[in-house]
Amino acid sequence: MINDFDMMPKEEQFDPFSVVLFKALQIIAFLFFILLLSIKPEAKEQKIVNKAEFLITASWPDDSPDDIDLFVKDPVDNVVWYRRREAGFLVLERDDRGGVNDFTFVDGQKVKTNARQEVVSMRGIIAGEYTVNVYHFAALSGQPVPVTVTVEKLNPTNKVVAQETVKVDHAGMEKTAIRFVLDGKGDVIDTNHDEKSIIQSFGIQRGIMGHP
Repeated sequence: MINDFDMMPKEEQFDPFSVVLFKALQIIAFLFFILLLSIKPEAKEQKIVNKAEFLITASWPDDSPDDIDLFVKDPVDNVVWYRRREAGFLVLERDDRGGVNDFTFVDGQKVKTNARQEVVSMRGIIAGEYTVNVYHFAALSGQPVPVTVTVEKLNPTNKVVAQETVKVDHAGMEKTAIRFVLDGKGDVIDTNHDEKSIIQSFGIQRGIMGHP
């Protein structure tokens, strides 16, 4: 007989306990997976992540045809302006020329923006005094233009540390908006509005500083 020579596979002995244990482990693993999905991550304090340390913004009335320029000078005499968009840690992010360049093209159509704003970022800290001036490059409206200059500290959270509104009323007029002092940690320890010309430090006559 074939069975006598042990050629047929033998049936394994059925163990009910092992089957029940295996099923129980499957159920436990499934419940653990569901529990993990239901756990809500702990909310963390929202912080601004930005490579810049400060933003300096000059804003003037929407749709104004006037060209207002932002000049920023750091404690070691680096100056950023429309003819030098990077100097030291300072970067001119936006040169707004009134109605001249406030538009873009979308699907071949010219789309204008109403906002008038120049922005300088500061990507590192140098202790000392910074001077922020505005310059009335083109006075096309024939009216005095209020310009609001805002200094924002970005890290660890966004905070306005200085803000001032000045008026310029003719082409070639330069006005100091804010002077502020930083310590080595990047904290503002003093502000003032004393007039200090940046343009004169270039040795360039006012009124002949044409845009490129």
